Amino acid sequence: MTLKAGQAAPQFSLLSTDIKSVSLADFKGKKVVIHFFPLAFTGVCTTQLCTMRDSFGYYDGLNAVILGISVDSPFTLAKFKAENNYQFDLLSDFNKEVSSAYGALYEEFALGLKGVSKRSAFVIDEEQNIIYAEVLEDAGQLPDFAAIAEIVK
Repeated sequence: MTLKAGQAAPQFSLLSTDIKSVSLADFKGKKVVIHFFPLAFTGVCTTQLCTMRDSFGYYDGLNAVILGISVDSPFTLAKFKAENNYQFDLLSDFNKEVSSAYGALYEEFALGLKGVSKRSAFVIDEEQNIIYAEVLEDAGQLPDFAAIAEIVK
């Protein structure tokens, strides 16, 4: 299923790197920028999240939060977050339910891996509706960071 702008964002609760439950509903009243990424500690995923890390102040000034989601365990994500100094939550979709709900799950990925989050970006408005959706089939590509920044503004 492909999600589009104007649809209600699928609700979720996932474990953070602090082993605490983080829900989309926690951020009602703020814009939420969600970045799905295939796997921690890989080149393009690190570039994707480091780009958001380096733009963090921009989003913070716009009443927006950033969330990174992958199927990695919260323990792996904690190490990834610490090594790269990410200021935003990384959430574990270990059971692949949220990636699937957002249409952001590769059935078949590289090296024979199955069920890995697709590189994707979503912006959710203050009322929890999707206002931007970008799901990439090619994991080597990066989301359109300029378009994301513009829609959040």
